Amino acid sequence: MKTIIYIDGFNFYYRAVKNTKYKWLDFKALFLKLLSANNQIVQIKYFTALVSGKQNPNKPVKQQTYIRALQSYIPEIQIYYGHFLTHEVYAPLADSKSNNKKVKIIKTEEKGSDVNLAVHLINDAWLNKFDCAVIVSNDSDLAEAMKLVRNHHPDKVLGLVMPGEGHPSKELMDHANFVKRIRRGILKDSQLPNPIPETNITKPIDW
Repeated sequence: MKTIIYIDGFNFYYRAVKNTKYKWLDFKALFLKLLSANNQIVQIKYFTALVSGKQNPNKPVKQQTYIRALQSYIPEIQIYYGHFLTHEVYAPLADSKSNNKKVKIIKTEEKGSDVNLAVHLINDAWLNKFDCAVIVSNDSDLAEAMKLVRNHHPDKVLGLVMPGEGHPSKELMDHANFVKRIRRGILKDSQLPNPIPETNITKPIDW
């Protein structure tokens, strides 16, 4: 089966690899282990946004180093960017005895990645680019896109890969032919080489 992997980058990062030693991840190696031998991985689409260095200037350097490593080592991978939106809002204090007590906070949201993923999933189905699509996320906002593919392309196989702990989204599971979970052991066994062969790209020291 021609298979395309759709990775919700920030959902994956926060649920699966943040605060672990496994951030230098080889996505192709991971899915070759996780999926069936019948799955021929033709593309890996990674949806993310470039982080800001306002609070920590090392963050964007580490992220861009990792993206360069992925692009250099995995020919099937393509990167698609959303963006961050930062604005001031008033929010109630969690420990306030008065429901009216609010403070001004800076709220940062990642925008575009889930929409981009959904659009690519639907478009690729209509263009018949895959026999099997694997959605790597636990974001229920993607349920409608999966539903449309299932309803209009019943011959396509939809897989849901759950990053991290917790329960998979029921809304996503309703439209998936199969569900798998990414566990720590497979992350450990699916790391990129360091350095990346034939490059000067090395894993950040504190990764």
